[in-house]
Amino acid sequence: MGRRGLGDPWGPFPHACLFVTLLSLSGAFCLAHPRLWAPEPDQLFRVPEGWRSVGRVPASHPLSLTFALRQRNHCQLAALLSDLSSPHSPHYGRYLSLSEVGALVAPSLETLEAVGTWLEEHGVSECQSVATMDFLHCTMPASTAERLLPGAEFHRFVNGEQRSVALSPSPYSLSKEMKQHLDFVGGLHRFPPEKRALIRSWAAKERGPSSTFHLGVTPAVLRKRYNLTEADVGRSPNSSQACAQFLEQYFHPADLSEFMQLFGGSFPHLSHVDQVVGHQGGGKAGLEASLDVEYLMSAGANISTWVFSNAGRHEGQEPFLAWLLELSNRSSLPWVHSVSYGDDEDSLSAAYMQRVNVEFQKAAVRGVSILFASGDSGAGCRTVQKGKHAFRPSFPASSPYVTTVGGTSFQHPFLVSAEVSDYISGGGFSNVFPMPDYQTAAVKRFLSTTPKLPPSSYFNASGRAYPDLAALSDNYWVVSNRIPLPWVSGTSASTPVVAGIFALINDRRLQQGLPPLGFLNPLLYQLQDQGHGAAFFDVTRGCHLSCLDATVEGQGFCAGPSWDPVTGWGTPNFPELLRALMK
Repeated sequence: MGRRGLGDPWGPFPHACLFVTLLSLSGAFCLAHPRLWAPEPDQLFRVPEGWRSVGRVPASHPLSLTFALRQRNHCQLAALLSDLSSPHSPHYGRYLSLSEVGALVAPSLETLEAVGTWLEEHGVSECQSVATMDFLHCTMPASTAERLLPGAEFHRFVNGEQRSVALSPSPYSLSKEMKQHLDFVGGLHRFPPEKRALIRSWAAKERGPSSTFHLGVTPAVLRKRYNLTEADVGRSPNSSQACAQFLEQYFHPADLSEFMQLFGGSFPHLSHVDQVVGHQGGGKAGLEASLDVEYLMSAGANISTWVFSNAGRHEGQEPFLAWLLELSNRSSLPWVHSVSYGDDEDSLSAAYMQRVNVEFQKAAVRGVSILFASGDSGAGCRTVQKGKHAFRPSFPASSPYVTTVGGTSFQHPFLVSAEVSDYISGGGFSNVFPMPDYQTAAVKRFLSTTPKLPPSSYFNASGRAYPDLAALSDNYWVVSNRIPLPWVSGTSASTPVVAGIFALINDRRLQQGLPPLGFLNPLLYQLQDQGHGAAFFDVTRGCHLSCLDATVEGQGFCAGPSWDPVTGWGTPNFPELLRALMK
């Protein structure tokens, strides 16, 4: 058996550990029963559109639950990450092995024994651990799960696509004896959100001077815009990249092969994925999966690629959590990961998000770069009171420990020309995570110089701001189920492109005996101050969506000079970015 937990993961902030400790105490007062404790009192349960309950599951129905055991040394982990990812630190790039990470954060012996005994007393014996000893993945009948987690009642939910999950619409609790040993139990409440690539067509506008006409974004268009030559491909045997898929989003090797035949002829490339981790189904290819794999492998051309496939069919299992478990259980991981996945920040519990952040920190101190799509809802919108609204941040896009990618469009849709912000590009300010030190100066500059900000009641100006950078997210060609499809859009397109570009930079660094880039953000936010402003094409025009009310009238933030919460620092200028990051 193996286990682990959370606690206080908020990194290089002065009062991070105290702040999280206070948060963790709040659950103690959420249940009236004196011997019970609610780990996730703020976790909402909402049934997504298209899903419906068909009643309680039978008592003997097998469930798969994940127990997040309380970890040690959260503040040390955060301080270590700050040291390893700071370009000015003498320890920059001296990453840890998986066993060293485990030695730092693994639960105490007391926690391992207490959780093991507790599970055994309830008849739970089918459990698997991870290498870092901080997660337990256990299978048990529904009746056992409901005794183990008072308050939980498992119902089966189905949707029109014949998918089925078993979740509890009511909150669960744990015995107070487990309070110091567990952070939360996964597999009870969260429907994994379905990220779907968008299809939208455009009418061609008049051509501008010195611009190249195109009929949709392809690898050749991206290479021209971001100044990659045919020679800018991977050559190191040690470079690697990956993308993650959820909810039966499969890619087809035949689609990848056809895509490369159609669009990859001008540069050396691979036409096969080196490793699939998880279940790769034989059903129809998903447009999202096809998009991710094809553009990661054409931007990060000729680089070994993995696909983490988390089907999400097992009732009670959270695919995103399963992906995190894989990261915690593999001694060797690709250096760059592209993930097009997210949920509303206010729909997730603090305990869950805190623990996810620790998992990102664990990956980062191993030298792994994780990039997330910023989302396709602009600034988002939620109702805070009757008739009053606020913007709605997305997570993990709002995590301080990932690099978040927004979206842009060509100013002239069918011309390779200057970019403007894509109106769907997700961005804004976290309501949960404080602004990290690495971005304070850039964000304050935006807030103090932008001519028109939304009302302050709509966003938390002291929160983690995102995205960090952007790329084209509009009008892509994708091959899915052997059919070339135009007009595919979304930050699900821009994210694998940016990830592939950083995989190419890692490749050059590895060739020169330098370490991979690891956690990117501290370095990215210093480039401007170090005179490397040319590393990004600054996007200064366009706004994104928000609340359709009389106050903001559907407009969120607008792009502007330098960093902004729609396109971040802008889009990559590969040769200048490479030059800056090779130093």
